[in-house]
Amino acid sequence: MAVQTKREIQQLLADAGIRPNKRLGQHFLIDLNLMRLLVESADIGSTDLVLEVGCGTGSLTEALAERACKVVAVEIDRILAEIAARQLGSYRNVEVINRDILANKNRIDPYVTQVLERARQQCGGQLLLVANLPYNAASSLMMNLVEGPVIADAMFVTVQKEVAKRMTASPGGSEYGSLGILLGATGDTEMVRALPASVFWPQPRVESAMVSFVRDHDKAMQIEDISFLSDVIGLFIGHRRKTLKACVRFASGRLARVKNWQDVFDRCSIDPTCRPQQLSPTDYVIVANICQRLVGKT
Repeated sequence: MAVQTKREIQQLLADAGIRPNKRLGQHFLIDLNLMRLLVESADIGSTDLVLEVGCGTGSLTEALAERACKVVAVEIDRILAEIAARQLGSYRNVEVINRDILANKNRIDPYVTQVLERARQQCGGQLLLVANLPYNAASSLMMNLVEGPVIADAMFVTVQKEVAKRMTASPGGSEYGSLGILLGATGDTEMVRALPASVFWPQPRVESAMVSFVRDHDKAMQIEDISFLSDVIGLFIGHRRKTLKACVRFASGRLARVKNWQDVFDRCSIDPTCRPQQLSPTDYVIVANICQRLVGKT
């Protein structure tokens, strides 16, 4: 598996007259063994489509291209995208896109969505996110890939340790929130490896971790409307210090049309004096499904 060494990455940047941009969270994974672990954990098949976000100079991209049907590599930095495209010029199954993956910091860029949908039809396999994710995009990107319209079958990523804890958090903990609930409602998440700052260049001030998420289609099928589930999670987790019955006073949009929340809680066998972080992902799915049916009848 050919990857770029720290010295080679430094030389590529120096030749282009640039330095890592801290504002964009540019920290390059330079440990060959960890890069191999990330790629092997993903178990990429020859019909799989891989999305890599923050491809940098294309070091990991090359390893992905050797296994995947196609790699869509997205890089916000124009000069890095040009370097990556040049380094990967011999790979016909790699498309480097110079864009911000998140349009308006909220939804996946429509052009990237079109490219992924078209490539998925061509390849026929799974869509996998495999990336050393930029710190400022990680949570929003993963939530997008759970909610859709582009849905990842699995994600294998390096992220800030704080984000990793939120991804794998159990009910009741301080890290338990929207990200962990959505991942828990749709699949299974596992902490693969804690990563010291020394395996990145330049070294970040925070620790990182490698995390895997595999979508469970049986779990996901229990969700009647993923956007409604997201609304319910947002309502309660947005007021996590309050009881459930106090949270519903802040219901807005579609949820404001739910008139009898006590009936909802009774039908779900949920104590309304509980706090939002005490509910399991399954609890949230049940609440959302009942609310969605009630709103549909009004």
